[in-house]
Amino acid sequence: MSVHIDLASRLHHDQADSLVVTCPYCQVVAHITPTAVPRFEDLSAHKPKQVGVVYLCDNCHAPIFLRFTVRSYGTGRIELSPQFSEIERAREKFTYTYLPEEIELFFKEALLCFSSGAYNAFASMCRRTAHAVYADLGESGKLRLFDELNNVRELAGIAPEVFGKLRGILFGAETDPRPNMPLLDSYEAGIALEVVKDLLYEAYVRKGKLQQAMLVRRFFLDETANNIPPLNPTG
Repeated sequence: MSVHIDLASRLHHDQADSLVVTCPYCQVVAHITPTAVPRFEDLSAHKPKQVGVVYLCDNCHAPIFLRFTVRSYGTGRIELSPQFSEIERAREKFTYTYLPEEIELFFKEALLCFSSGAYNAFASMCRRTAHAVYADLGESGKLRLFDELNNVRELAGIAPEVFGKLRGILFGAETDPRPNMPLLDSYEAGIALEVVKDLLYEAYVRKGKLQQAMLVRRFFLDETANNIPPLNPTG
């Protein structure tokens, strides 16, 4: 994949037609279009290690700022890394309705850390969230979630090294000293986020939705039964 800025200060991206992000403003996964690219002359003169480009969300037309790492400076083009970082990320969403109050608080803070790119603070809050879950569900619940983590590993094909970090974060002792907390990059943090979401869904959300659905069905059955007129025994 090639990404570069030419002499005319135009950005060229091989995958421009399929470049999408989750817009932090409208929360829609949308295509983005570059609208403000740094001048080739300025970049060549100062040679920054990173370059910022302003895009527009094609859905709501809000500005989205992406940062690219510079690979090399040439006489006719400036090569950029195809990997970019989003300066302002869309906040992750989750259904908190069925979570106990303390767990909701911890996980909300975990998502704030993730959205801010503070991935190791995110990992620490995931550990606090996990231990709050174990305290709520007891040892049997902890064992059930450990089995669920192994199921997720098989379903998603998580690499052994990443899985080892996840296990260390979620099932390491809460009193472990700081050096024992695995460090995460952005990719690993993204995997951890989806895994924790899945575990919380299995532990609380799935059960809560099922119970709510059963109550609703019971309510309508009772209403229907109450509205059926009694049979006339005399015919």
